[in-house]
Amino acid sequence: MSIFKELIHDVSRVLTYTVYIISMYYLCISFFGILRKKDTKETKPKRSFALIIAAHNEEIVIGDIIESLKRLDYPKKLYDIFVIADNCTDKTALKARKKGAYVYERNSIGKRGKGYALEWMFDKIFNMKKKYDDVVIFDADNLVHKNFLKEMNKQLSKGYKVVQGYLDSKNPGDTWITGSYSIAFWTNNRMFQLARSNLGLSAQLGGTGFSIDTDILKKLGWGATCLTEDLEFTCKLVLHGYKVGWAHDAIIYDEKPLTLSQSWNQRKRWMQGFTDVSSRYFFKLIKKSARNCNFILMDCALYSIQPIITVLIGISAISGGVQYMMKTFNLISNFNTIIYSINFNLFTVAVVLLSILQFVYTPFILILEKKLDFRTFVYYIFYPLYAITWFPISLLGIIGKNNKEWNHTIHSRSIKIKDLEKAN
Repeated sequence: MSIFKELIHDVSRVLTYTVYIISMYYLCISFFGILRKKDTKETKPKRSFALIIAAHNEEIVIGDIIESLKRLDYPKKLYDIFVIADNCTDKTALKARKKGAYVYERNSIGKRGKGYALEWMFDKIFNMKKKYDDVVIFDADNLVHKNFLKEMNKQLSKGYKVVQGYLDSKNPGDTWITGSYSIAFWTNNRMFQLARSNLGLSAQLGGTGFSIDTDILKKLGWGATCLTEDLEFTCKLVLHGYKVGWAHDAIIYDEKPLTLSQSWNQRKRWMQGFTDVSSRYFFKLIKKSARNCNFILMDCALYSIQPIITVLIGISAISGGVQYMMKTFNLISNFNTIIYSINFNLFTVAVVLLSILQFVYTPFILILEKKLDFRTFVYYIFYPLYAITWFPISLLGIIGKNNKEWNHTIHSRSIKIKDLEKAN
C-alpha cells in the first residue's frame, strides 16, 4: 500500500511541476508582446496576390467579403479574387460571380473539408497563365481591412515566405460567447503572436487571413487536409526551416459563433485537429529541435500539444482545488498524508498568478489593444466560464482525434465592411 501511495505522490508531483513550468513559460513569453514598435515605413506595392475564399453554402455572407476585398487600398492589377464554391447547394457561386469574383465550383463525394478544397484550388492557380507571387486564404464570413495587402506586402518584402494577419472580431457584442471569443483572440494576437514575433520565434497560422509565397507552396506542397489545416501547415513550415511572420496591422474581421453549442462544436473540432497533428509532428519537431539546438522547433512542438496541456491544467486544478478545500475544512484528518497529489505551495502560487491574470494582466492587454469598453468588461466577467469549458472540450478532442468529420458553422446575418469602419 505504501508503494501505491508513493506512486500517486510522485505522479502528482510531476504533474504539478509540469503544469507550473509550462504555465510560467507561456506567461514569460507573453511579456514580450507588451511593447509594440509600429512600422511606419512605406513599402512600394509590388507583390501580386491570388485572394482565395473557401466557401461552403455561404450565400448570406459571400458578397460582403468580396465587397471588402474590392475596396482594398492596393493596385487592382496586382490582385484577383477567387471563390471556391465547395460542394455548395445554395446560391454561393451565383452571388460570388455577380460580385465579380472568379468562381470555381468543386463537387466531391469524398475528401470534404477546407484543406482538400484549398489543395484542389492551388493546383488550378499553379496552372494559370497569369502568375501570382503569393496566395492569401480567407474564410467566407471574413471582412478585410483596406490596408491588409499593403501590410502583407510590407512583411513579405522583408523576406518572410508566410505571414499571418491580425484576427479581429466582426461581432464581439452579439452574445457573451462572441464576447469571450473576441477577448481570447485579442489577447492571443498580442500575448502570443506579437510576443513570438518580437522574440524572433515563429507565429502560428490562424486558419484565415494568411499569405503564402507561391514558390514555397509549390516546393513544400500543401498536404494540409486535417481538421486544423493551419496548424498542420505551420508544423510543416517550421520543420523545413521557415518561420511564419506576423502582420499586426493586417486586420481580418472574423465572425464568432453565437451560442455555446456552436462554440463547443467548433472548438472540439479544433482540439481533434490539434491532437491529430501533434500525434504526427510533435516528436519530429522535438527530435529536430534537440539535434539542431533550435528553440523555434521546440516552441512549435509545445504549441501543437495544446489539448494535452489544457487537460493537464484541468486535472491539476481539480486535484489541487479538492485538496485545498479538504485541508481548509479538515474534512479528512490525515488526507494529505494518505494521498498527497499536489504541492500546496505551488498550487497557492498558481491561484495567485491566475487571479492576477484574470483581474489585472488581461484587461491591461485589452487596453493596449484599445478593445476594453463597458460591454467588453461585462462579457469579461463571464470569460472564466468560457475558459473552463476548454477542459472538457480538449478531453473530448483527444478522445475523438480520429473523427475527421467537418462541422460547418452556419452564418446567419450580413455585416458590411463599411459598418465596421464606422465603428472603428
